[in-house]
Amino acid sequence: MRPVDVAALAAGVRDGSRQAVARAITLLESRRPEHREQSRELLAALADRTGGAVRVGVSGVPGAGKSTFVDALGVRLVERGHRVAVVAVDPSSRRTGGSILGDRTRMARLAASDDAFVRPSPSGRQLGGVARATRESMLVLEAAGYDVVVVETVGVGQNEIAVSEMVDTFLLLGLARAGDQLQGIKRGILELADVIAVNKADGDGENPAKGAARELAGALRLMMPGDVRRPPVLTCSALTGAGLDDVWRAVLDHRAHLEEHGSLAARRAQQQQDWMWAMVDAALTDGVRDAAGVLAERAGIEAAVRAGELSAVEGTARILGLYAADLRAVTPEPG
Repeated sequence: MRPVDVAALAAGVRDGSRQAVARAITLLESRRPEHREQSRELLAALADRTGGAVRVGVSGVPGAGKSTFVDALGVRLVERGHRVAVVAVDPSSRRTGGSILGDRTRMARLAASDDAFVRPSPSGRQLGGVARATRESMLVLEAAGYDVVVVETVGVGQNEIAVSEMVDTFLLLGLARAGDQLQGIKRGILELADVIAVNKADGDGENPAKGAARELAGALRLMMPGDVRRPPVLTCSALTGAGLDDVWRAVLDHRAHLEEHGSLAARRAQQQQDWMWAMVDAALTDGVRDAAGVLAERAGIEAAVRAGELSAVEGTARILGLYAADLRAVTPEPG
């Protein structure tokens, strides 16, 4: 990566330069210490231009057609005057760290638009498909003038809660003919959803999709009795466009509900706090991995764990002991 002129990069992002936006996100994804510091400077320079977009997370069961749905909805929104950005979080290759799925190739129509920006983002070490720099990328995209920012996740997984904690509306895609809907979409994910849409409601799939929607709506009534707000359950077809307007209207209705009850500001404030602790956790993890003592013995400890000579518990104790020793070596004695 070329040397970074943070002020010039921030100016380019503010002007809506696609090249500047791409470079900015590449900077945010870097794990080099100097790049992390420049990332903080960049975000500070853009802070007054952030926060204005509709932030939507899209997740769903495998095969639900998430990328096709985002592509179709995004094109529809662009045609109506919106500027749409998508951060499509891919699983990462363990060998290279790069994206595996290549979501950009599955959003060809949207990616070709001058009023859209699609960025595949490798998830790295993050569980559940949430890239480390996703939150920061969203801020850059808002500063560049995108008024709809979509985070498309790998799929329903153990850390999808992280997505719901960084967006205004969490949209869950379901699929008919996927067996028991409560097996295909686990209860915990249903409880996170703000809007649910059963996709592929076209042709022979239309009636099964409507049936699946009825089942999900019934399950939600059992899970959330009383007067609590339950997510609407809709059907749609990313292939034909049927129902997409209804889904987007439900997203906007949910946002309006949050604003009306003062919950949007509160939600985003809580998200900032959660983000702070997420960054603390990430910094501590990197600090342990990159400590001099750990680096010197890490390969040997990993080999011993793989060979069964050390248990995972013993390996953990060794690594944390080395890290503690490094901290003592650089911490001056009191007095």
